[in-house]
Amino acid sequence: MAITRWDPFREVVALQNRMNSLFGGLREGEAPMTTASFVPAVDIYEDPQKVVLKLEVPGIEEKDLDIRVENNTLTVKGERKFEKEEKEENFHRIERSYGSFYRAFTLPSSVDTENVGASYNAGVLKLELKKKPEAQPKQIKVNVAA
Repeated sequence: MAITRWDPFREVVALQNRMNSLFGGLREGEAPMTTASFVPAVDIYEDPQKVVLKLEVPGIEEKDLDIRVENNTLTVKGERKFEKEEKEENFHRIERSYGSFYRAFTLPSSVDTENVGASYNAGVLKLELKKKPEAQPKQIKVNVAA
């Protein structure tokens, strides 16, 4: 079973990062980019009953997550908002990514798209996709003639 990851903007973001490093970062008077898109890391595994995806999305509230299954494609969208305080801080470095993300996964035909569960704990979004009963392995007993 292969679940493929599709990210249409990966090459564009990589090119932008290379160009930014080439020109030495920010010039005087420019504001830091706080709404850059990011791609959360994901672990995917399966057992005979289900396929499980775990996405790292710390700092994102449940209300900012959008999970959909359509045409055998699972999509997860979300947004991590930059929290700007009233007082001005002198940031020396901002390494955490902010902004929106989009991940899409093609689901195998063995997954029951009507039976999807989602839970969110300690910054990890866990999606459980149950397999169809006919896709689960069955043991066949062999009768031996005496």
